Formats: sequence, C-alpha cells, structure tokens
Amino acid sequence: MEPTLLAAAEHPSGFRHIPDPPERLWLRGPLPAPDFKYLTVVGSRALTAYGRDAITKLIGGLAGYPVAIVSGLALGADAAAHEAALAAGLPTIAFPGSGLADRAIAPRTNLGLARRILNAGGALISEWEPSAKAAPWRFPARNRLMVGIADAVLMVEACEKSGTLITARLSGEYGRELLCVPHRIGDVHAEGGHQFLRLGATLVSTSAHILKALRIEADACATATAPRAFASDAERAIYEMLAEPHERDELLRKVGYVSGVALTALVSLELNGYIIEEFGKWRRKA
Repeated sequence: MEPTLLAAAEHPSGFRHIPDPPERLWLRGPLPAPDFKYLTVVGSRALTAYGRDAITKLIGGLAGYPVAIVSGLALGADAAAHEAALAAGLPTIAFPGSGLADRAIAPRTNLGLARRILNAGGALISEWEPSAKAAPWRFPARNRLMVGIADAVLMVEACEKSGTLITARLSGEYGRELLCVPHRIGDVHAEGGHQFLRLGATLVSTSAHILKALRIEADACATATAPRAFASDAERAIYEMLAEPHERDELLRKVGYVSGVALTALVSLELNGYIIEEFGKWRRKA
C-alpha cells in the first residue's frame, strides 16, 4: 500500500479550522467514515504500568462506538494507544514524525505496528514526502496535526517538563477539549496531567467520560449488562471482597496480595468503572 497525495478537498475537516493547516498530506490506508469522532491520545514515552493499563481499559471501553484513535506511532503511550485500538477493533490513525514509506517510518521498532495498523484498516498520515526521515523538529509540527484532527485530546501521563505538555496546550489553542487521567500523588508522571486538571481540563476515569466529551451517547443497557472482565485474579478478589464496603488499608490487608499488585488492581477496577470510593470507603459501583 503506497502513500497517496490527498487533494485539498480530501483533507480531514478538522485541519480547516487551525491556524497553520497542512499544505499537503500523504495518506496510507483509508480514513474512517465521516460519522466517526477522533480521539487523540498523548503521553509519556516512558509509560508506566499504570498508564498502560489506563490506556488499555479506557480505549477498550470504546469498542463498538464510532471512535477512531489517533496517536503518533512513538514508543510508550502512542504505541499503547494504537495497540489498544487494534485490540478493541477500533480504527486507528498514526502520525509518524517522518514520511510514510516503510524505509522512513520511525522508530524502526514500530514498523511492524504501522503495518498492523494498515492491515487492520487503519491509516498513516504525514505532511512530508514519503521518503522524509524523522527529525526532532518534525515532531512538534506533526503534533499540531494530531490535535487539529481531534474532537478531543486524552493525556495519560506526562512529567512536569514533558514535551507532551506542548501538545496539551495546543488543544486549548485549537479549541479541543483536553481530557486527563488522574495519577498517584507524588509520582513524577502525575505532574503534567494534574497541572492541566488544576487549570480546568476534564478528569477522565471511565470510558463513559470520553464518550460524553465526544458527544456520543453511551449504550446504558449494554454497559449495565456487560459481564465483568477482570484482568487479573487480584482484580477479581478485590471486586468480590467489595460486596461490602471496605476502607483501603483494610481491603489491602485482607485481600492477600502484595501491596503493589493490590494497588494496581484497585486502580484498574476504578478506571474500568467497577468500583468507586465514597466517604473513605471503596465499594462496587452500581
């Protein structure tokens, strides 16, 4: 599948409403149907297990809805977003910081991912000649396109001085809603997201929050009757214990797993919308 140069009329409509739209665009693969909404996912290249789990659960919960996942084909959060979209059967669009020819795709370790995106019916987009090599100055330029195409931008993890924050700021400049995943207090990966949450970004802890931001009506019946899909035995054990509300320390002490495993499971259950904390106690979410 060779890159093709799009006519100006074929450019995604979001690019018509940003200050510096691309003059030329190359495309490999098909774009989603016109009724699809675009969710751009950004975050740290040094993605933690928490961030990876959040991306997997949040994007997985969008399966079956008209949502396309956009990211930059980089290591870390970008690759995790594309992988989660593929697993959920959602179209995904990658904006590499290079041209679209196989010999130019960077990082080289993600060439296989790029091919799987195309094989699954997704797309690659770039404003540079197909053979153009990746260069540091190209990444901020491609980030503006990732925000420009978006209906909303989801930031998962970012340190205080992360380049991800530049992309997050663009969402405000371009009038796109910025969604942020909350993080553990004191973790360096929390600084960027918490900074924007204090400035008024939308807090996201379930897929339903994303659907609301994209103005897509969630199927309440399907959600209510869906079976619980636990990612680990620890998640199942915690969920079963929460037939009755428990304080966190009591819960972690009783569940029988080391604290790191139990805390990861607890966060995963919350992100997946299975449990909630109220008045100092965790309980199952109705």
